[in-house]
Amino acid sequence: MQLVIVESPAKAKTIEKYLGKDFKVLASYGHVRDLPPKDGSVRPDEDFAMDWELYRDKQKRFKEISDAAKDADRLVLATDPDREGEAISWHVQELLKKRKNLPTMVDRVTFNAITKSAVTEAMKSPRELDQPLIDAYLARRALDYLFGFTLSPVLWRKLPGAKSAGRVQSVALRLIVDREREIEAFKADEYWSVLAKLQHDGTAFDARLVRYKGEKLDKLSLGNEGAAMEAKAAVEGGRFTVEGIETKPLKRNPAPPFTTSTMQQEAARKLGFSASHTMRLAQSLYEAGAITYMRTDGVQMDMSAIMAARDAIAERFSDDYRPEKPRFYSSKAKNAQEAHEAIRPTNFSRDKAGTGDEAKLYSLIFKRAMASQMAAAQLERTTVTLRDATGQHELRATGQVIKFPGFFAVYQEGFDDKEDDEDGLLPAMKEGDVPAKTAVEANQHFTQPPPRFSEASLVKRLEELGIGRPSTYASTIQTLRDRDYVRMEKSRFHAEESGRLLTAFLERFFPTYVAYEFTASMEEELDVVSDGREEYKELLAKFWKDFKPKTDEVMEKLPSEVTEVLDEYLSDYLFPPREDGKDPRFCPLCEQEGREGGKLNLRGGRFGAFIACQNYPECKYTRRFAQPGADGADPAEDGLMGTHPETGAEIHRKSGRFGPYVEMEHEEKKKRASIPKDLDDFDLEWAVKLLDLPRIVGAHPETGKEIEAAIGRYGPYLRHDGKYAKLQSTRDVFDTGMNAAVTMLAEAANRKGGGRGKAEPIKTLGEHPTSGGEIKVMPGRYGPYVTDGNVNATIPKDVKPEDIEAAQAIELIDARAAKGPAKKKRKKAPAKKKAPAKKKASSAKKKAPAAKSETS
Repeated sequence: MQLVIVESPAKAKTIEKYLGKDFKVLASYGHVRDLPPKDGSVRPDEDFAMDWELYRDKQKRFKEISDAAKDADRLVLATDPDREGEAISWHVQELLKKRKNLPTMVDRVTFNAITKSAVTEAMKSPRELDQPLIDAYLARRALDYLFGFTLSPVLWRKLPGAKSAGRVQSVALRLIVDREREIEAFKADEYWSVLAKLQHDGTAFDARLVRYKGEKLDKLSLGNEGAAMEAKAAVEGGRFTVEGIETKPLKRNPAPPFTTSTMQQEAARKLGFSASHTMRLAQSLYEAGAITYMRTDGVQMDMSAIMAARDAIAERFSDDYRPEKPRFYSSKAKNAQEAHEAIRPTNFSRDKAGTGDEAKLYSLIFKRAMASQMAAAQLERTTVTLRDATGQHELRATGQVIKFPGFFAVYQEGFDDKEDDEDGLLPAMKEGDVPAKTAVEANQHFTQPPPRFSEASLVKRLEELGIGRPSTYASTIQTLRDRDYVRMEKSRFHAEESGRLLTAFLERFFPTYVAYEFTASMEEELDVVSDGREEYKELLAKFWKDFKPKTDEVMEKLPSEVTEVLDEYLSDYLFPPREDGKDPRFCPLCEQEGREGGKLNLRGGRFGAFIACQNYPECKYTRRFAQPGADGADPAEDGLMGTHPETGAEIHRKSGRFGPYVEMEHEEKKKRASIPKDLDDFDLEWAVKLLDLPRIVGAHPETGKEIEAAIGRYGPYLRHDGKYAKLQSTRDVFDTGMNAAVTMLAEAANRKGGGRGKAEPIKTLGEHPTSGGEIKVMPGRYGPYVTDGNVNATIPKDVKPEDIEAAQAIELIDARAAKGPAKKKRKKAPAKKKAPAKKKASSAKKKAPAAKSETS
C-alpha cells in the first residue's frame, strides 16, 4: 500500500479519484506541529536549536497517519508546491521518523493543478525534499518567533496598551501610519479650470482652456476666482476656430495572468473582496481542480495552457483576436520567485466553476488568463486645438476611439486611482471649422491629499517594496485589524491611535526593524537561503547579534523615560496649534480655574497611554489617547433604510442597549438582527442579508443534511447535524462555499474530539515554571480561562483566548494564585463571595495582551 499525504480533506478526496486502489490518501489538515508559544522554543545560545510540538488538536489525526504509515510500503508527500507545503511534508516525515513508522521509500511529489493528468504525471516524477526551501522556512519561523517573543514583552512593559509587534506586520502598519501623516500634513491649494461647452454637426463636446494671454496654463495657474472669471470672460468673448487636428494610433497590450498579489488587488477592486476572503475562495477552487496553485508570483503559463487559451480564443472570436505568436511574460515585481505558473484555469473550455463568490473569482481568473493571450486593443486618440482671433487664447479637446477591441472584448485591468476621462467621442472636424459655443464654465478645485490605502493598493505597495510575500499579505492585514491598530472605513485603512503610538515607539526605539529597506533586504536574504546559497543559521546569527542588545537596552529604560521621548516625538500630532495662538500644551482646566504652570504631557497608565496635566493631583484633567475606535466615524442615523425586495416589509435601523440593529415585520412578528462591527460598508443590501439568515450553504456530501451559515451570540458560525464550526467574519457567513464549509466542519470536529464529554483545551502552552502543571486555555461556562491544573485565572474580555501566550498565562495564573485566601472564603460562602471573586479576577485586565508570532 502507498500512503499519500496532502493538506486538506477536499484535496484528498479529489486526488483519491485519480489514483488506483493501491493508494490511500490522508489529509494532515495543514501544519501538524509548530514552535510552542513559550520562551525557549528557539534557543540562540544553542546554535538556534528549535523545539517543535504536535498540535493538540492534530494528535488524533496524526495517529491515523502514523498507523497507516506503519503498514505502507511507500510514503508520498504531496503537499502544496511552495515553502509551506515543503515544510508540512518535512514535519510529517520527521514525526514519523521519530515514531519509527517511516516507510523505507519516501518520495516528494508536487503538482501545480489538481487534475488527473497533473497528478498522475507528478507520481511518475518524484523527488527528495528540498532542503534549502525547508531551511528558508526554518529561518522565517525562527525570525518571526524571535522578533515577536523578544519585542512584545518590551512593549507590554514600556508601552501601555500595546498588544504585539510582528516583523512584517509592523512595517505594513507603518505604511498606513505614514500615509495618515502625509494626509494630515497636506495643505490644499485652490485652483480653477475654464471649460467651454461646444457643439459641431449636432455633437456636443468639451474643450479646456490650455493657453491664456499667450501663456501656457499649468494646473495651478488660475489660483483664485478673480483670475478664473477674467479667463472665462475672455473665452466667452472670443470666436474659436479649429487650428489643428492630431490623430495618434494607440495600442494597449493585455496584462499577464494573475499572481497572488494581482489577484488579491483585482478581486478587491472589481468584486470588493478582502485579501483573506479571496485566498479562501482560491483555495477552494484549487482543491476542486478548477485553477492552478494560487500562491505564486510567477506570471507565465505552461506552454500547453497557452495553446489551450489560444484555441479557446479562436473558438469564441475571429482569428483577428488571436495574435500570430503566443505572448510570454516576465515579472517586474521586486524579489519575484517565478518557480510556479501564474494562476489560471486548468481547463480553458470551462468558463464557469463554483457557486456564489467562488464563481465570481473563477470568472475573473478565467478572463484575465484568456485576455493575456489575446490581440492588443487598437485605439485612436484625437487632439483638437482651437484658437481665438488674437491667437492669445487656446482651447484643447481630446477624445479616444476604440478601433479594434482586442482583449478589451474579454477583460480590462482595474486601477485604484483613475486619471481624467479622455474616452469621449469627438465630432468629425477639419481646420477652419468654428464649433458653436453653448456655454463656458469656471470650476473651482482643490488639490487632493494622497488617498488612504485600500487592501488592493496596500498589497501593491508591499509588493513594490519587496516586503513580505504575497501569500502572507492576507494574514498580515487581518492581524492589523484584529489588533485594532487599524480600522476600515469605506474600504480604506485608517490608522487607529494605538497603531500610531506603536509605530512611533518602534520608529523611535527600533528604527532599523521598521525600515522598509531593512525588511525588504531581509526578504532577499531569505530568498538566498531558499536558493541554497547561504546557511540559515548564519542569517539568524546576524539578526540576533544586533536585535537582542537593542531590546535589552530598551528594556532597561524606565516607562517614564519612554513616555517622555514619545511625548516629544509625537508633539505635533498630540498638541496641534490652537486657533487662539496660545500654547497648545496649556491645560484647559488649569486655565479655567486660574492655576499656573498647567501643561499637558503624554502619560502611561494601566489601560494605555493618555494625556494628563503635570499639576496632578491638584488638577485631574485627562484626555484619552490610543483607545481603539476612539476616533471612529459617528454612527449612522437611525430610521427607515428601505423595504425588503421580496416581502416589501419596511426595514428600520435602530439603536439598542447592545448596539445598533435592524428590524422588520415578519409573519406578524418583528424580526431583528444586530449590525456586526466588521461591516464597514453596511447598507440596505447587508440589512436584507442579515434579516434573511440563516443561509443554507447546501446539502453535506456525506450525510445529505443541510449545512447552515448564521450569526449567533458568539459570532458567525456553520451548523450541520447538531455540530458547529466557527467562522472568522460576517462576510464568511454569506461567502463560504460547500468545499470550505465541509473542511471547516471536519476540522472543528477534529479539534473537539467529536464528543460531548470534558471540554477540550483551546490551546496548550507548556509547563508552568513553578507548579510544573500543564498550562491550558480552556472554554468556561462564564468565559475562557487559563489554568495550570491548580489555579484558574479568567482571561480579560479584551483578549482573544486564541491569542493568549505562555508569558501572559503565567502572569494571570500567578496573580490569581496570590489571592489564595479569597478563593478559600469563596468555597465557604460561594453565594456571598461570588461577586468579589469575579471582581478580583477581572483585575487580570490590567495585564498586557500576549505576543503573537507571525509567519511571513
